[in-house]
Amino acid sequence: MARQRRVYRCTNCGLMLEQWIGRCPQCGEWNTIVEDTVDTVKDRSTRNQGIVSSPIPFNVIDTAGTISRTRTGISELDRVLGGGIVRGSFTLVGGDPGIGKSTILLQMANNVASNDVKVLYISGEESAEQLKMRGERLGIDSEDLLVYPEVVLENIREQILSSSPEIVIIDSIQSILSTEIDAPPGSIAQIRNGAGTLLEIAKGMNVTVFVVGHVTKDGWIAGPKMLEHLVDTVLYFEGDSSGAYRVLRTVKNRFGPTGEIGVFEMKADGLKEVKDPSHLFIHGHGGNLPGAAVMATIEGTRALLVEVQSLVSRSSFSMPRRISIGIDMSRLSVLLAVLEKRGGLKLSSSDVVVSVAGGIKVVDPAIDLSIIMAVASSAMDKPVPRGMVFIGEVGLNGEVRAVNRIDARVNEAKRMGFSRVAIPSSNSGSLEDTRGIKILPISSIRQAFGILGKQG
Repeated sequence: MARQRRVYRCTNCGLMLEQWIGRCPQCGEWNTIVEDTVDTVKDRSTRNQGIVSSPIPFNVIDTAGTISRTRTGISELDRVLGGGIVRGSFTLVGGDPGIGKSTILLQMANNVASNDVKVLYISGEESAEQLKMRGERLGIDSEDLLVYPEVVLENIREQILSSSPEIVIIDSIQSILSTEIDAPPGSIAQIRNGAGTLLEIAKGMNVTVFVVGHVTKDGWIAGPKMLEHLVDTVLYFEGDSSGAYRVLRTVKNRFGPTGEIGVFEMKADGLKEVKDPSHLFIHGHGGNLPGAAVMATIEGTRALLVEVQSLVSRSSFSMPRRISIGIDMSRLSVLLAVLEKRGGLKLSSSDVVVSVAGGIKVVDPAIDLSIIMAVASSAMDKPVPRGMVFIGEVGLNGEVRAVNRIDARVNEAKRMGFSRVAIPSSNSGSLEDTRGIKILPISSIRQAFGILGKQG
């Protein structure tokens, strides 16, 4: 049995204290200290495998056969998981309400259950009848998919022990509560205790556990940050829940690459894979209207093209507005400052809006040159030449800096039918195959401005 002691914890940085104070001594925030409980003794009866009784020399550790993967039947989901479901892993799936977290897990559960894999779907927010109605819409009907509507952690643990499923899905962690803890569902104490118990089940019984996590208004998983550190894999849904397309991104993965994305389209019968996302994120080959530029980004192991759109207009406010969608706002501010100082483009009296089309978020620094060109194109009212792709990071002095995996980026532009690609001059000597596409080495943003308005 677990015993708890009362402590005080900062909700901002997680610092634990023995008494309440008004200001956190670690992060300096006021009124973030809340009362909490922690376990002092924990029952670990489920951890019956993988116990190391003495230290082992690193060079004699045997890893053969330790990772076993199961295909989900959804190739885009397999991609973000690193190749499939790892037996005994603990995965957290987050995203806005209605974006598709429960839908994709229910589809995955049906697929693997159809291959004689026993799946236990624990629904803490929907009744069995509600889940059945949604499942019928998705075409789900499997006898190996077990549904257990329950929120009490002790009952869930006993059910897992008695039914011995291979995969357990918890929907959601915020709805689970332990009767041993005097705190409401969704509180820090309940989430921490629930996650710890589920981790013991995953590692001790070699059961794969998927957990749905709610997000805050800022888009982060609700509850302690420890929850993300505890799990093996963190997947985030991006995109507008009212739109048709969803992007599932790997934020953390102990069994594969991070930053990988899977692209889906929400339809009446569930989430459908988008096999070629580059077609989704670009519209034609440009050259028609000013304010748009195409770039080739790397997301995990995949190269894809995205379109950056910009609108520059005279501001009617004393402080011009800066709006970014899909890119970091701080990065946009830096690039606009570089445009003014090094590019000679006056934007201090103009509103600037920059958006990545398709609802994807891009953190790749190679998007810098395309942002610069989209903003300059709108400000000068000159379109980017048709069939042009821009790749490059922009420094504070206006120089265009080298980027990684330039061959993969250029090959994706070639595959999508683009005829020209502007790349950093320092990358031009490392290209292996330039047949079928014209390479334009660029060393500064002023040199890149000379491309605008030219056709052919």
